[in-house]
Amino acid sequence: MDSKEKKALSEIDICDLFITPAIKNAGWDQFTQIRREVTLTPGPVVVRGNMSSRNQKKKKFADYVLSWDASTPLAVVEAKENNYSVSHGMQQALGYADILEVPSAFSSNGDAFASHNKAPQAGEDIETELAMEAFPTPEELWLRYKRFRGIEAADEALVLQPYHLDASGKEPRYYQVEAINRTIEAVANGQRRILLVMATGTGKTYTTFQIIWRLWKAKAVKRVLFLVDRNILADQTRVNDFKPFGSVMTKIKNRKIDPALYLSLRGG
Repeated sequence: MDSKEKKALSEIDICDLFITPAIKNAGWDQFTQIRREVTLTPGPVVVRGNMSSRNQKKKKFADYVLSWDASTPLAVVEAKENNYSVSHGMQQALGYADILEVPSAFSSNGDAFASHNKAPQAGEDIETELAMEAFPTPEELWLRYKRFRGIEAADEALVLQPYHLDASGKEPRYYQVEAINRTIEAVANGQRRILLVMATGTGKTYTTFQIIWRLWKAKAVKRVLFLVDRNILADQTRVNDFKPFGSVMTKIKNRKIDPALYLSLRGG
C-alpha cells in the first residue's frame, strides 16, 4: 500500500490493518489480552430542569486496553488516522493511562508506535518511537507494571487472582478495578490497615465483594467480618453481591455488634 492510499484510510482501517496485527504479532492474545474501544468514563450528567442525561460526546474511551489477564490492565494504545503524526494521540493515551494508573502509553498512526514508559530502568528512555514490528511483548509490559506498582514475585499469585464472574457478565468498572487492585496489592505488600473512600452509588458493596473474593480464592484470608449499620443492608448484601459465598456466610447480631455478615472462608 502506498502512502497516498494509507492516508485515505479511516482510523478503524488503521487499527484493523496495522495496529491490531502488530500487537498480535508481539504475542498478545486477541481474545483475553486485547480490548478495543474500552469506555473509561461514561460522560458527565447534564441536568435541565427535571430532566437529566449523559453527554455522550464527552465520554472517554481508549482505543485499546492491553491486559496481562482480565483483572490487570497494563497499557493503553491510542490510534489515529495516517494523516496525523505517530505521536499525535499520545496526550490522550497518557490521560487514559492516568485513569487506569498503568505505566505504559502508546500512540500510533499505522507507521510506527510512539511509546511513553512511566517506569524506566537504567538506560531506558521515557519516550521513544518503535517500529510496528517492535511492539513490546506482554511479558515486557508485565515486568514494567510490576516495577511501577512495586509488586514482588512472591505476591503474584495474590495480585493475579481473578475476579468473580457471574452469568450476567457483570464486571467491575474502571474505578472499581483500580480500588480492588490497589487494595489487593497493598495486602500483598503486607499492609493490614487500608481505607477505601467511595461516594454513594459507586458500588462499594460490589467492590468489597470482589476484594474479599480474590483474597479468599488466593487463600490469603480465612475469616472476614462485613459490618453494616442496618439489618436491611446485611440482608440485601447476602442475597445480592455476596450471594456467591453461599453457605460460608452467617448473619450475626447482638447487643455488642451491629448487623454483620460473618464469612468463615475455609477451604476456598
